[in-house]
Amino acid sequence: MLTHVVCFRFADLETAGAARDRLLSMRGAIPALLELEAGVDTTRSPRSFDLALITRHADRAGLEAYGQDPLHLEVLEWLKPRVVQAVAVDF
Repeated sequence: MLTHVVCFRFADLETAGAARDRLLSMRGAIPALLELEAGVDTTRSPRSFDLALITRHADRAGLEAYGQDPLHLEVLEWLKPRVVQAVAVDF
């Protein structure tokens, strides 16, 4: 099992909710995507990011397939111009 975690910061916090909804729309629609969680930060501390995404894949090949899926690419196209900063960890 491979877990993919991405945290996002947006210029406008209201974007976080719309981004969460778009990310959640991938749930059940991409074969290599076994699990998906997305949530907007509630603590708003100085070290907080605005939104977290957690996905799970069978293996690295599953993560790579998810990365190239047309629906994922469509969501990324919407996200990229709105993201100020993003960090990721895969384990």
